Amino acid sequence: MVTLSIRGLSPCTTEESLSKLFSEFGVVHSVSVVRDLFTGKCRGFATIKMEGHEARLALSEMNNREVSGSTIRVYLEKAKLKTVKRRR
Repeated sequence: MVTLSIRGLSPCTTEESLSKLFSEFGVVHSVSVVRDLFTGKCRGFATIKMEGHEARLALSEMNNREVSGSTIRVYLEKAKLKTVKRRR
């Protein structure tokens, strides 16, 4: 499972529209659109989880594409490393 980070989304973007857009490249396991607390509109970024080869295809096809009047940028999200605190 790979997480894609999408930036530059228009305020009218929804989870459904993003899922439909990326589902042409494979199965979308989850979509998370970050919304403004007061207006409920998209703040311009989201994350999508897809299988590895499908995510890489979506990345190459969707990066710098115009969607709803905005040019979106798609990135592979870096894996977060867990740090272990040692006792002294």
